[in-house]
Amino acid sequence: MGICTSKGKYSRQYDRYEQQPKAPAQHAHRSPEYHQPAAAAKSSGPPKSPKHTPFRSDTILGKPLEDVKLHYTIGKELGRGQFGVTYLCTENSSGKQYACKSILKRKLVTRNDKEDIRREIHIMQHLSGQPNIVEFKGAYEDKQSVHLIMELCAGGELFDRIIAKGHYSEKAAASICRSIVNVVHICHFMGVMHRDLKPENFLLASKEEDAMLKATDFGLSVFIEEGKVYRDIVGSAYYVAPEVLRRKYGKEIDIWSAGVMLYILLSGVPPFWAETEKGIFDSILQGHIDFESEPWPQISHSAKDLVKKMLTQDPANRITSAQVLEHPWMREGGDASDKPIDSAVFTRLKQFRAMNKLKKLALKVIAENLSEEEIQGLKAMFTNMDTDKSGTITYAELKSGLARLGSTLSEAEVKQLMEAADVDGNGTIDYIEFITATMHRYKLEKEEHLYKAFQHFDKDNSGYITRDELKAAMKDYGMGDEETIREIISEVDADNDGRINYDEFCSMMRSGTQQAKLF
Repeated sequence: MGICTSKGKYSRQYDRYEQQPKAPAQHAHRSPEYHQPAAAAKSSGPPKSPKHTPFRSDTILGKPLEDVKLHYTIGKELGRGQFGVTYLCTENSSGKQYACKSILKRKLVTRNDKEDIRREIHIMQHLSGQPNIVEFKGAYEDKQSVHLIMELCAGGELFDRIIAKGHYSEKAAASICRSIVNVVHICHFMGVMHRDLKPENFLLASKEEDAMLKATDFGLSVFIEEGKVYRDIVGSAYYVAPEVLRRKYGKEIDIWSAGVMLYILLSGVPPFWAETEKGIFDSILQGHIDFESEPWPQISHSAKDLVKKMLTQDPANRITSAQVLEHPWMREGGDASDKPIDSAVFTRLKQFRAMNKLKKLALKVIAENLSEEEIQGLKAMFTNMDTDKSGTITYAELKSGLARLGSTLSEAEVKQLMEAADVDGNGTIDYIEFITATMHRYKLEKEEHLYKAFQHFDKDNSGYITRDELKAAMKDYGMGDEETIREIISEVDADNDGRINYDEFCSMMRSGTQQAKLF
């Protein structure tokens, strides 16, 4: 955890909603030390200096290949996303530690994927040096990967810190929200729309009590072009603004996302919630905000006033970042109270926040234990798609296989399916991953399947999944650390006895958003 790594664009997500391929971005700003492809020559940015190396079309970054290990010693893995892995790294010349996000080039399938990487680097260079934004150190490219070197944020994710403290007040929530909106203000002032603001993208620079909050993951960010109406659907389900779903938006969407985060900070739950992604979107478009349930009767009028103004449906009437920072509740020494917020908010925040990797593992176990009859059709489908008989399906094979079956899915939707099915994040779908992603939900809910999955984890047949058993299982599948295991047990363990019984396990498997399916 606790690293400055992209968790939006390049991570496997069930809550990503991107219905159409993004058009190649038009860059309104340029960084002088970054070389642009010829296609971007019409940009309004500054002209290239003659001393710049000509753009190399055979590389992602357009400059000569260079071994990152000449400058940095790569250390332990810190995190893993859909497109790459983030490592701890040490600068050879100074001994200073950074985070290195290594993105495999073979996973950058389309021209847009490559353009997204270049734009992310551009934006990070452009914003680097600003408060509350992660520092960007540099980019390297070798034959296999593109490596982004950036500031190491050792303090972990924002919401994890809040949960660990166990208590805070409206005044503390205002201070946190001020840092978040400050990021929006800086981005907009410097001509950038973030487009994927969410709690996971805010990290603390260090473990110190007064550590600065830093925004990371600019993989979906764009340079704002005056007069342009943006239409591509991006972002994460809970935080997406209604005008994004209507495919007509501008920079005001970042204020909406920050408003969703403020609502969660004050109540422990998102303002727009449902069991399915479509349900969440319907709720966002409907726009009803619950200020009646606990703890809202105890929350100040001023705080509620700001939330309402940030979550205004019409972007033309929505409060701006400058106005948020001047709001009486938000200002330093303003209306926000020192009175502690209800402890029940923490319980809800923890449940909402925890990444439930046990559920993902259980799906794999069930898939591995389905009978021949149950998976016969899926097995044939996998074989037909695996045209090179490698035992795995690539993005290209999945795309052409779906086309042969008469699927009308867009390129972005096929990519989304690929990301959802690729459990281990290696860029291909193996047989078990394919079965896992395509199983019908009723099969997951069959008692014998759930019991078999539970038994898989309950190695000593004690009737409980213990911390050690969960740790062993997660190690077998190459995922999770002590912190993740602790989070999973605390989330699923309803009776707080430090272990998971069968009823708790079944409740977990039957709740929440449905898993991605290919059909």
